[in-house]
Amino acid sequence: MSRCIPVAAAEACANCGKPDGDGMKLKNCTACRLVKYCGVDCQRAHRKKHKKVCKQRVAELKDEELYGQGHERPEGDFCPICTLPIPLPMGDHSGINACCMKRVCHGCILAAQNRGMFECPFCRTPTTQDNTSLLAMAQKRVDKKDPAAILFLGDQYCHGKLGLDRDVQRSIEIFTEAAELGSIEAHVKLGSQYFDGEGVAQDMEKAFNHFEVAAKKGHLGARHNLGLHEGKNGNYKRAVRHWLISAKMGEGNSLKMIKKMFSGGVATKEQYAEALRGYQESVDEMKSPEREEVKALLSRMDSKESRAHHEGKGTKDQPRMK
Repeated sequence: MSRCIPVAAAEACANCGKPDGDGMKLKNCTACRLVKYCGVDCQRAHRKKHKKVCKQRVAELKDEELYGQGHERPEGDFCPICTLPIPLPMGDHSGINACCMKRVCHGCILAAQNRGMFECPFCRTPTTQDNTSLLAMAQKRVDKKDPAAILFLGDQYCHGKLGLDRDVQRSIEIFTEAAELGSIEAHVKLGSQYFDGEGVAQDMEKAFNHFEVAAKKGHLGARHNLGLHEGKNGNYKRAVRHWLISAKMGEGNSLKMIKKMFSGGVATKEQYAEALRGYQESVDEMKSPEREEVKALLSRMDSKESRAHHEGKGTKDQPRMK
């Protein structure tokens, strides 16, 4: 009776038992790599017996890759000037200029302005608010196949910015090109669009395939989304594994979910402690004197606006209090 013969146990065909050598070279099962075959005929003959084991091993290999990769934030998450990871959400703590497509943290932007430098803090190109000029700058980099510039252009079409008409279908085409050129964020954009069915037929499989690609490259939002997906399907332990990775890298929402899972008896005390410790270490790593200065400045501005509002300066139709 033929049976599955693991490669580690015997270098022989899993179907007929012929040993490797004597001019015959066995080939691995390309899916699981657990067994070898002397030829296509033996592989076909053995498929029914091997199918269950093969499928299980393929799932194990996929999980090893999914949970074993993406434990460090990608290069684009670091400010190119101070080289520190940018706080989350990055859009609230950094800016990107069309001239060089570099995302610079607000701390470095403020530091440059304090020195009297109001051009791009990275490449020193004069800044502009003119839509035509911004698009021209971006297009110049798009023509050079810069994935960050292509992503930027896709965003403008997606939201109808810089004077462009909103064209979600066009944005999907552009995001796809950016993803093919290596843009991690483009995979997240595509995942969201397939998830929501925006400009494209809703396709959950494609959505989470894109999220998985991004998560394996260190994208925290994508990793968090995978956890939400697993949690929604009742796979709480798998969800916790995802959130543990992203929480330790500074994703606050993932930490909140682990705390919730801990309260519900799903996550262990050790997992919650590990997530909390890793999260705090990541947050501390994102701090700098310049960023703290920005934080203090924004706090003062918020306080001033709040006082103005209460004094009647916040809205035109509200009389000033005496």
